Amino acid sequence: MSVLTVAALSLGFVLLIGGGEVLVRGAGGLAAVLGISPLVVGLTVVAFATSAPELAVSVDAALSGYPGLAVGNVVGSNIANILLILGLTAIVAPLVATSRIVRVDIPIMVLFSLVVLLVALDGTISFLDGLLLFAGLVTYTTATIVIARKQDGDRATEALDTAAGDGAGETTPTGGDTSRPVLLNSALVIAGVALLVIGARLLVTAASDLASAWGMSDLVIGLTVVAIGTSLPELATSLVAAIRGERDLAIGNIVGSNMFNIGAVLGMTSLITPIGVAPGAIRFDLPIMLAVSLALLPIAFTGMAIKRWEGLLFAGFYAAYVAYVVLQAADHDALDPFSAAMLWFVIPITALWLIVLATYELGVRRVRGQARGRPVARDDGGREGG
Repeated sequence: MSVLTVAALSLGFVLLIGGGEVLVRGAGGLAAVLGISPLVVGLTVVAFATSAPELAVSVDAALSGYPGLAVGNVVGSNIANILLILGLTAIVAPLVATSRIVRVDIPIMVLFSLVVLLVALDGTISFLDGLLLFAGLVTYTTATIVIARKQDGDRATEALDTAAGDGAGETTPTGGDTSRPVLLNSALVIAGVALLVIGARLLVTAASDLASAWGMSDLVIGLTVVAIGTSLPELATSLVAAIRGERDLAIGNIVGSNMFNIGAVLGMTSLITPIGVAPGAIRFDLPIMLAVSLALLPIAFTGMAIKRWEGLLFAGFYAAYVAYVVLQAADHDALDPFSAAMLWFVIPITALWLIVLATYELGVRRVRGQARGRPVARDDGGREGG
């Protein structure tokens, strides 16, 4: 492994992180002008902006002849987004899950994960498969924005009118993202995309060199090094959002990013060139991505929040996942006992615990619903009145 490879890898990460940050600032400023709610911003604009590194890396990898890296990057990023990013964010500040996230967005994310697994079973994500994935994302995004703007239209109009009244007579912006001119926000978006493209080229080149030097497949490199690197914008965005109290935006960012990774990154990449899916990804990594997506649903449903201990659980599972990938790539002797422990002990106990928690939450909600519907008026004799 040469010094140039290390330098290219480091510079690629820096440019991806910097490009993602610039892109998020520009996209967030443009979204604020439209009066979109924080949750919808997280599910769409911020999620798509922070997923731009995955798109840049995967398209570049496919064009460069490394389709395994493209698939590994998306699958690894989606797993990292839920287990690592949401886990670390919940440890810093417990995350509040809105009813919409639990009822609509997480189930749709699970559906996306299931569809990509099904279309990959034949070993290839074809042009038609990519068209299906991309069309699904466009439909979801359009419906989300239209419904949100219809529901929040009156409030957004009132807020814009108030802001316009407060700003009457001012000749210069008062500061903040919402006051930046549209042209400046657009320039930030363009600059962010440019940094991402350059960083993606450096990262793909360095990652392929690392795969050869370490004797690992491009799938493994994509599932670990590149996946974590391209997920750093999601980590920074979610942490900042959670610390600032925008906790629904933090969850929306991750859920939206995962759907964008599947619908746009894999979808658009396969529209450029068919993507070959390694048998190992079909047998293990894609099912793990689906299982992780499913696990998020009961976690978010219980108490409508992701608590600190649940964040620790997610982070621990991500460490175990990375350990498994590394052990498998090295064909280490510890792989068999490690796999047996995870398969027959840790995962079943965790699944049972999640089922118990979800069942308990359903019971609590049923009791609360009955209590709200029970008559409380009483007559003078202490009996419930009719």
